[in-house]
Amino acid sequence: MSPATGPLGTCLAAVLGAADEAGLARLLGTPAARTGVPDITRREVWDAVPREIRERVLADAETELGRPEPRLPAGAWARALRDGDRGTYEDAAWALQERVSLLVLAAVLADESAGAAEAPGACPFLDAAIDGLVSFAEASTWCWAPHDRFAAQRGELVPDPDDPFLDLGAAEAGSLLAWADHVLGPRLDRRMPGLRRRLRREVEHRVLAPFERRRDWRWIGTEGNANNWNPWIHGAVLCAALLLCEDDARRARLVRLIVAGLDHYVLTLPDDGGIDEGIAYWWAGACRLLEILDLLAGVGGPALDARRLPLLGELLKYPQRMHFGDDWYVNVGDAPARLAAGQPWQVPFRWGLRLGQPATAAHALAGARRQRDAAPPRAGLGRALTALADARWCRAVVADVPACDAPGLHAAGPATPWLAAHTWLPRLQILLAREKAASTEGIAVAVKAGHNDEHHNHLDVGSYWVAVDGRPLVVDVGRPTYTARTFGPDRYADWPFQSSWHNVPEPGAPQQPGPAHRAGDVRVELGPDGAGMTAEIGGAYPPGALTRWHRTVRLLRADGEADAQVSVEDRWEGVGTDVALHHVLAGEVTYGDGWATVTASGDHGLMLRWNPLHADVRVVRRALDDPLLKQSWGDHLSRLTLMVRAPAPQGRFAVRWLPYGPGRPEYQKPTAEVCGSTLEEAECHP
Repeated sequence: MSPATGPLGTCLAAVLGAADEAGLARLLGTPAARTGVPDITRREVWDAVPREIRERVLADAETELGRPEPRLPAGAWARALRDGDRGTYEDAAWALQERVSLLVLAAVLADESAGAAEAPGACPFLDAAIDGLVSFAEASTWCWAPHDRFAAQRGELVPDPDDPFLDLGAAEAGSLLAWADHVLGPRLDRRMPGLRRRLRREVEHRVLAPFERRRDWRWIGTEGNANNWNPWIHGAVLCAALLLCEDDARRARLVRLIVAGLDHYVLTLPDDGGIDEGIAYWWAGACRLLEILDLLAGVGGPALDARRLPLLGELLKYPQRMHFGDDWYVNVGDAPARLAAGQPWQVPFRWGLRLGQPATAAHALAGARRQRDAAPPRAGLGRALTALADARWCRAVVADVPACDAPGLHAAGPATPWLAAHTWLPRLQILLAREKAASTEGIAVAVKAGHNDEHHNHLDVGSYWVAVDGRPLVVDVGRPTYTARTFGPDRYADWPFQSSWHNVPEPGAPQQPGPAHRAGDVRVELGPDGAGMTAEIGGAYPPGALTRWHRTVRLLRADGEADAQVSVEDRWEGVGTDVALHHVLAGEVTYGDGWATVTASGDHGLMLRWNPLHADVRVVRRALDDPLLKQSWGDHLSRLTLMVRAPAPQGRFAVRWLPYGPGRPEYQKPTAEVCGSTLEEAECHP
């Protein structure tokens, strides 16, 4: 693809298609001065950071000084290739990155400065940040072990510093060093002469040169399979090129390559703005694309402003569209159900205001206040610096008014205006519908069709979620901690990825991976009284397991006579002797003859109803020891399976989910069996 053939290239065609290298170089000029992040000497910017935010950063940095610096030992790197443990090394790399980012922020806000000969203690934040930067510079590799195909091809457990592999880890480290060099430059020259030359040499050797030299990186996605790696790495290369590259002509060539590469990612994005990798990966991919476009427009002016792409407004809405309530989201793919703290909420805030989407900006502001951090260092140094330098953002975060009423929004109305009555993403084939628009109150449902070859795929065609008051109780497990086999042929050996641990039928066989295993005949109904989706999901199963399987999931809103409820109807043809309907539940499960309840806090939750004449119930309680899963679900999940009695080759089965708790018509204190075994897997029978 030439730089002018894709969506970005089309927007920038006047420059990238016509200007020569010299013309583009002149346009870029001295870009470091136009990134929106000034260096430490611009005190009118950094001294204007609100007191609440400044004190939070400095207090966190003081605490960090009392901790030992994370180490990156060779043995931890090799574990990914020895026993599959990739987390020990990668967690340490992330911790070191977060530590250095925090200390750089503190050095900037405290305006630390000291000469090279001054004693230790003259600038504690700056000195500790320098130590961390040197640790990265002296590391044998920035690449995470499972990604280093060069080491794998050599059959070695030690990375070769002369043959660096450009992956996400290298991108993160390169970006960190570039932003630190930029913002601390004058103070690094005083305190540690020669360090900036060293940092630039390392970024050149590990990031810029490999990017420029090799054009067959798989993460570019030239075969139409680009994912979050593409904007993640391109964004880091862009920062390094703009902030560190001193050759004007070379910088222009790098920008051309970056835009051409980004087009491969943009071409994969559906026009409904959906991200099949899940909500967590919106921040890693789509959000980074938005940041790249901001950076290009900032340094290049109107000629490099591609922010008018039509799909960007839809892409921007994805997080708010997947929001259940609080920190709970519809978590397709490998996304966790609870969005982790440390997100760069200033990006959707800024873009929401730019595109005239105040509900998007309000959602972003509410997210930042929930995580209690306007500029989280874990998101990356460049993101945190950009947030602190944005006076409008900082004022909005600390303003003592509801998110929808913050300065610049003027959104008179409900406190959560981004919560639509229903949202349908036709390309991703995901529907979310709630009982009340602009409110977490009541019942909500999400359902997906899709296929089993999505990015970060789970075997989940036809699965659904049910939430009450913003909290999902019929859930998607999410991903466990990644290991070396997560992205290999044994991915589906891990139970959270299997269809038997999703809310789908099992007609004698589990779902199968691959693009051919997909939903068909997908239809939706959207109206004031309810919303629903019907899909033929039989294609997700092995050939011969069944002829057809139609699933309909529908939200029926309250009508004055009956409470709102979710109905799930399954119709099948050509099944064998076994039909099981799985339901993964988060909370305490109680059940009896034709009913079950799941409650997560107090007595409020959901009640499941079915015809007891047609199915037996089996409940398995699974203890959780994976730290990522425990962050979302606590110490256990349960799976309630309805086993259809003597299923006919052609049949039908239906269940209803209703809000449950004091004041509800069907509420009663449970007297039946409670699945309470502490065994990893134990069956409970009524």
